[in-house]
Amino acid sequence: MSTTVKRRTVFSFLGPSVAALVIVGIIPLGYALWRSFYDFNLTRLARTKFVGFDNYLEVLTNDAFWGAMGRTALLFFVSVPIQLVIGLTIALVLHRPGMTLLKTFTRLALVLPMATTYAVVGLLAQVMMNQKYGVINQILGWIGIEPINFIGDPTNAFIGVVFWDIWQWTPFVALVLLAGLSTVPPEIEEAATLETKSHWTILRYVQLPFLIPSLVAVLILRTADTLKLFDMPFTMTRGGPGNATEFIAVLIERIGNRQFDIGLASAHSIIMLIVTIILARLYIHLFYKEIR
Repeated sequence: MSTTVKRRTVFSFLGPSVAALVIVGIIPLGYALWRSFYDFNLTRLARTKFVGFDNYLEVLTNDAFWGAMGRTALLFFVSVPIQLVIGLTIALVLHRPGMTLLKTFTRLALVLPMATTYAVVGLLAQVMMNQKYGVINQILGWIGIEPINFIGDPTNAFIGVVFWDIWQWTPFVALVLLAGLSTVPPEIEEAATLETKSHWTILRYVQLPFLIPSLVAVLILRTADTLKLFDMPFTMTRGGPGNATEFIAVLIERIGNRQFDIGLASAHSIIMLIVTIILARLYIHLFYKEIR
């Protein structure tokens, strides 16, 4: 096969993927970067003008931005550690030998929350946590507890978002860590089991080194997912009550789609992209030193 034919074969396989990446990813990113340097509001298109870094300065000096960042960070630091603990526990249980049929059923069950879209989870949460008709308050009523205002109370609404985020993404964490555990050589685990009966010792010195790549992948993906979390809190509470669940992605939607300030919303988005890249590099630097 000639070199030209080989190149055409490679391009025929890679071409559609590259084209989709450019159309879906690169072009919108370039457009957002371009518009972030302009005062571009759909309600006053005639006054569109180049403003340089003014949009970025406005974002970084805006209390609403820092408030949304604080709520997003709090969501991450509350939900992700819980997901890691529960997910690792599930992965360790499924990694143990025996009960093949039960493990297969459990793996299939874990896929269900992940396959449910954010918007559907938000609507499900809104219905189930309704103060008058929600199934959660009905169950609480059966045991003598008064109905709780989950959606209308700021603290309860935030806790609700945390709960449903944990419900949806703990299975993902469990399956990724289970895949990481499958890379541990069986003979090493068997030798460690003969040396000690301490599960913590085996986890710390035998299994954890093989889990580092999986943990880094989970942290990067969950960080990106948290920073762009929009559908679930929006369909569940519309960012309220007040701004209790107005995370950074919900704030960007409000600025872009309800205030029509595309330039300012684009600046928010570019800043969040930079934050995501920095955090991803930080995770790799701290936990996955082999690829530095």
